[in-house]
Amino acid sequence: MEEKHLTIASVKAAYQSGEKTPTGLMQEIIEKAKKYSDKNIWIIEPDMERIRPYIEKLGKMDFGKKPLWGIPFAIKDNIDLAGTPTTAGCKAYTYVPEESATVVDRLIKAGAIPIGKTNLDQFATGLVGTRSPYGEVSNALKPELISGGSSSGSAVSVALGMACFSLGTDTAGSGRVPAALNHLTGFKRPVAHGR
Repeated sequence: MEEKHLTIASVKAAYQSGEKTPTGLMQEIIEKAKKYSDKNIWIIEPDMERIRPYIEKLGKMDFGKKPLWGIPFAIKDNIDLAGTPTTAGCKAYTYVPEESATVVDRLIKAGAIPIGKTNLDQFATGLVGTRSPYGEVSNALKPELISGGSSSGSAVSVALGMACFSLGTDTAGSGRVPAALNHLTGFKRPVAHGR
C-alpha cells in the first residue's frame, strides 16, 4: 500500500492480508494530516481521540455485514457528524449536532470511519477554495493553482491520501470542480423532484 491514494480496494486488501489494521492506518492518516497542515485541509483534523470510538464499534472484520469496514472517509464541514462541531466555514455559526446527517449515519453503519471535517468556501459559496477564514486550501498537485470549491478540503484530503472518499456538497459544481482540479472524480447524485 505504497500508492499515494487510498482506495477502498487497497485498504480492504491490506486489512485482509494483515498488513494494516484500522488503528494503524488511522495513525498514519493523522501523521499525514500533520505533515500537510499548511494546506488548510481540515477544520476538525483527524485525531485518535475522536476516531477511536468508531474503531471500537467495528467488531470483527466482516465485509459481508459491513462492506466499508475500516474505510476512512472525510466530511465537508457543512454536513453533520454527531457530537462534532459543524461550522460551514464560519466560527460564529458553529453548533454541535446531536445526530449525524443520514448519509454519514449510513456510512458509519456500513463500517466506514469518519476521520475529520474538511475546510470549504464559507457557507459553500464559491468555486475556488480560497474563501474560508480557516485558510485557503492548497491544490494537491500544483500549489500555484486553486484547489477549487466549495468542497476544497474534501477533494484535497482524498488527493493526498488521507481518505478513500469524502463527502461534499454540489450545487453548481462545488464538488465536481475541486475533484477535477485535484485529479479526482466527483460524483453528484441526482435529486428526484417532489421528494
